[in-house]
Amino acid sequence: MEFLSSPELASQAAALGQVLMIDLVLAGDNAVAVGLAAAALAPEQRKKAILIGLAAAVVLRIGFALITVQLLAIIGLLLAGGILLLWVCWKMWRELQEQRTHDQAEAEAELETALSAHHGGGPPPEALGIKRKTFAAALIQIMIADVTMSLDNVLAVAGAAHEHPWIMVFGLILSIALMGVAATFIAKLLTKHRWIGYVGLVIVLYVALHMVWDGYRATTVRALAVAQHNSFAPAFLDIGAEEIGKFCKPEVGAKLTVCMAQAGPVPVAVTPAAASPSGASPA
Repeated sequence: MEFLSSPELASQAAALGQVLMIDLVLAGDNAVAVGLAAAALAPEQRKKAILIGLAAAVVLRIGFALITVQLLAIIGLLLAGGILLLWVCWKMWRELQEQRTHDQAEAEAELETALSAHHGGGPPPEALGIKRKTFAAALIQIMIADVTMSLDNVLAVAGAAHEHPWIMVFGLILSIALMGVAATFIAKLLTKHRWIGYVGLVIVLYVALHMVWDGYRATTVRALAVAQHNSFAPAFLDIGAEEIGKFCKPEVGAKLTVCMAQAGPVPVAVTPAAASPSGASPA
């Protein structure tokens, strides 16, 4: 029972919940983005382009997953990732506001158009008022959408679970599964129940702010600028020894020693016997 009430279990459960919601929201966005890009192709070409794009997205996500831990160890990259996720939040907010101003029936009709294109069907682009594109041009647009969404997803999952590697791996595998199997169902779910999108937005925003916070403090520690930060920041924002130990972990050898030295000398407990060579109490 002690294990069930442990802070570590609570932290892992919170991270897992965040990862599940991030995967859910971003999988639906990915389906719509790819469907809209494919709508500019002739119906008979759409399925082929989307399959190529899906294969590329799977390769990209696996590639990003393999190097995520190494990437997050680069000084400043966690901070940059958090800022990028803030842009993703802004994009999600704009999309939610656009949906809110649409009539529900119109929004569902537009979604059906995007998802039918995602499945390789739907009307030709001329019937949708879209200029027809060449296969190569549309495929490039689909690939760009896949790269962007893959990077967004990997960063968000890594930011939510970077302290729990097994949750990060699970989240990235789940994102690939959802993208290939349930993306269109999720997109319909998000359109019908918009509150899910807002919950997802809040979670991604929290992850982004957490990444910015941790990223700034990690950069400060590893750039050996703790003294300068603590001299200018209010006392409650000081970087202490515990954070220094946490953010110095990626360093090795002499760099680790120098990084850890910012925490100051380790206090040594002095016993009365050690204070007096003879062990006698002072007169």
